[in-house]
Amino acid sequence: MGTNPAPDDLELLDAYSSAVVSAVDLVGPAVVRVDREQGGGSGVVFAPDGFVLTNSHVVHGARRLAVTLSDGHELRADIVGDDPHTDLAVLRVDAMSLPCASLGDSRRLRVGQIAIAIGNPYGFHHSATAGIVSGLGRSLRARSGRLIDDIVQTDAALNPGNSGGALVTSRGEVVGINTATILPAQGLCFAVASNTARFVATRLLSHGRIRRSYIGVGGQNTRVPREQARANGLAVTSGVLVLSVEPGSPAGRASLAEGDVILSLGDQSVGGVDDLHRFLTEEKIGVSLPLVALRRGKRMGVTIVPAEARP
Repeated sequence: MGTNPAPDDLELLDAYSSAVVSAVDLVGPAVVRVDREQGGGSGVVFAPDGFVLTNSHVVHGARRLAVTLSDGHELRADIVGDDPHTDLAVLRVDAMSLPCASLGDSRRLRVGQIAIAIGNPYGFHHSATAGIVSGLGRSLRARSGRLIDDIVQTDAALNPGNSGGALVTSRGEVVGINTATILPAQGLCFAVASNTARFVATRLLSHGRIRRSYIGVGGQNTRVPREQARANGLAVTSGVLVLSVEPGSPAGRASLAEGDVILSLGDQSVGGVDDLHRFLTEEKIGVSLPLVALRRGKRMGVTIVPAEARP
């Protein structure tokens, strides 16, 4: 003979269910399906005049895009801007007064709080899964090769078609744009944090792209032998080994050469390629910066002026 749940247990279940239902009711109408020639994903309307956030990998290179709204209406969509390095893109549909979601402050997230994923997995329109925030401040490598920082990890189940959909708190705030899962692991799902999404969306609306700087080297991570670091008075263990220098690039003008090992740029240590990418932001375009490197085991310093990276 079974036992009935205690009243307190029922109240807890009702509170959890109510929180999830309320969040889905609030944000669900702003989640759309994004279709292209082959495949598709999800998106989130973040402005009522037809602007939609989604993943870059959902729309990159598409010749034709369509967005299906929560009420079933299908609209043509155009790409406003696309940033493969953060796996984010902004679309525009010709519609006004659309239901839209608000982007919350992902810095306020805490591990263990409820996380709800809303999207269109395998074409099942407006599916919702719930779990918790499993980790914060993760890094995930984009298809472009760059690391995306400030990734939110969740165990709210994601499947193909969820990409570009919303990760939502129990208060109905979008705190992430769902982007990836790690297979065959279960419960390892990731979203680009809403603060990153807000920054990128603003730049894409203004410029159609994210402006970044570059110095024009191809390189790989390398260890710095302890004796070399000690001999040159350096507190480093690794750097970027220069494999190639683009002719006419900032690195070429600064006389960097194959075989040099970059250790710092400006006042930032460069322990690897990801550090170099992270440092080369829009603010560094046209700014003279000191660069420290090793050449044949000896410390050298040059001045380099990063230029704007081509799209």
